[in-house]
Amino acid sequence: MVLTTLDIKFENIDTFTEILGAKDAHLEVLTQYYDVKIFTKGDTVKIDTDDKDTKKALEDTFFVLIELVNNHINITERDVLYVAKMIDSTDKDKIIDHYLNRREITKTFLGKPVYAKTIKQTQYLKAIEQNDMVFSIGPAGTGKTYVAVMHAVRELKANRVKKIILTRPAVEAGEKLGFLPGDLKEKIDPYLRPLYDALYEALGRKQTDALIEKAVVEIAPLAYMRGRTLENAYVVLDEAQNTTQGQMKLFLTRLGFHSKMVVTGDITQVDLPKNKESGLIHATKLLDGVRGIEVTRFERLDVIRHPLIQKILERYDDEHH
Repeated sequence: MVLTTLDIKFENIDTFTEILGAKDAHLEVLTQYYDVKIFTKGDTVKIDTDDKDTKKALEDTFFVLIELVNNHINITERDVLYVAKMIDSTDKDKIIDHYLNRREITKTFLGKPVYAKTIKQTQYLKAIEQNDMVFSIGPAGTGKTYVAVMHAVRELKANRVKKIILTRPAVEAGEKLGFLPGDLKEKIDPYLRPLYDALYEALGRKQTDALIEKAVVEIAPLAYMRGRTLENAYVVLDEAQNTTQGQMKLFLTRLGFHSKMVVTGDITQVDLPKNKESGLIHATKLLDGVRGIEVTRFERLDVIRHPLIQKILERYDDEHH
């Protein structure tokens, strides 16, 4: 065992315990992420490696976390993981700045602020605020849909739009809708569950259901968009990689005045037949450079999930290459 002492200056014991997390939960995140044993002795931190890069990365990670805690920012396991992931490719000051100037999107129905959690989410939020149409592409877990739905709620609360429309194409993971039990609403709902979940968090179940009842919030499969012009609306098309070119064209041309459209999808997860090009891939190529349309691209780096998920995904990727 090669124990290396990290060069870290903690302000006081409170900072130290806050950074380690309850029952050392934050330390456990770093242990899993860096794949090294991390020990604390008194107020020193030691690692079981003499690898200079790991030592430097951990010192930089702790430096940022200390700055955040000293600025009264309540850090979670998600934040610890995000800082660790960003430290190699992003300037420390930029990460600190992101946290000190976090954009509050809205509040949950329990009054808890919802922030743009990553630097990329902040850029995405700006793109949505500055454009009528935004495409957001990237892996699951980057907050593409969540941020859009939360921003839609904010715009509705501020009376900048009259309604929210959330939609998805009803082709998912090889299941055919015809074989699902129940009436249309029951058939469609499992596909749209993630959209309901985000709304329940933002508005509460009671208010969400009341707004759906009044048609202020509409959650519907993409086929329902045919023949409509969507004015004064905030429209989110989710899982857009599973639209055909025809469906995508039909959807994009529904845009009315005083409306916003956000189209999200993961182009590595297309469930269309092999001979059909995804409408999302086609549209982002075709509309590149059109004023008023912006594309935000999320990377694997922006996925802030349990560190084990990262390792599982990497193993699956390695197997296929």
